[in-house]
Amino acid sequence: MPKSAFEVIYPQNSSSCVVFASPHSGRDYPLALLRATELDDHAIRSSEDAFVDQLFECAPQFGASFIKAGAPRAFVDLNRSSDELDPALIDGVRRRGHNPRVSSGLGVIPRVVANGRAIYRGKMSMIEAKQRLDDYWHPYHGMLQNLLDRALHHHGQAVLIDCHSMPHEALQGIARSGAKRPEIVLGDRFGAAAAGDVVDRVEAAFSAAGFVVSRNAPFAGAYVTQAYGRPSRGQHAVQVEIDRAIYMDEKRIKPSKNFADVQRTLQAVIADIAQIGQERMPLAAE
Repeated sequence: MPKSAFEVIYPQNSSSCVVFASPHSGRDYPLALLRATELDDHAIRSSEDAFVDQLFECAPQFGASFIKAGAPRAFVDLNRSSDELDPALIDGVRRRGHNPRVSSGLGVIPRVVANGRAIYRGKMSMIEAKQRLDDYWHPYHGMLQNLLDRALHHHGQAVLIDCHSMPHEALQGIARSGAKRPEIVLGDRFGAAAAGDVVDRVEAAFSAAGFVVSRNAPFAGAYVTQAYGRPSRGQHAVQVEIDRAIYMDEKRIKPSKNFADVQRTLQAVIADIAQIGQERMPLAAE
């Protein structure tokens, strides 16, 4: 089994209301999974948000907490609801309506990785599926909500930046004729998950650093933004998708020669985002 459900890096001075999270960059692949899968050690990593945790791990330097998954996405998907169980994979699960994610094999315990390649040779028991949720999904989400509750209590608002990467091919056809292809896609579920001024601030931080930014297409946010985005109570959630091609070799799953430059540029973006709401701190402390 993966050694831990998550790791949290806390700032020395919690001066920010922002919490950064990386739920898909876990790469602790258990031996039991590698023995049970049809895939080789390389192919099973194809749906992983490789190295995203390294791109955002500087967040605590700027007063923000950072939580990252330990278990890989192919083992348990933390950006899915715990009840998105796949009857084609898990014995005893009843089909409940049509869920396109589950139907395509991308439930909370994925049946496939990128390009629809099957992970397993057969089915797994409900007991095994429940154990994964109890040991990894619930602890991660319990800690994530705890971090947001603390931010809300101390700063009067909480902002979750849910960090992901997207395949370069996912952006084909997105840019309008003559427009530049986006390198960053921000998802706020079309305004339902975060206040407009928060998303504007996040977009401005990426744009100021020279990134081409778009919103909600092709990714508007999945379970995490839907579940944690509660702008009416001061809790905002913004999904950030980064084009993998700008920092890694997608086929080899290796950092590219641009990795250090992108990491350095993102440091300025993260520092800017971590400033959200800090001008309100004296009022919130009264």
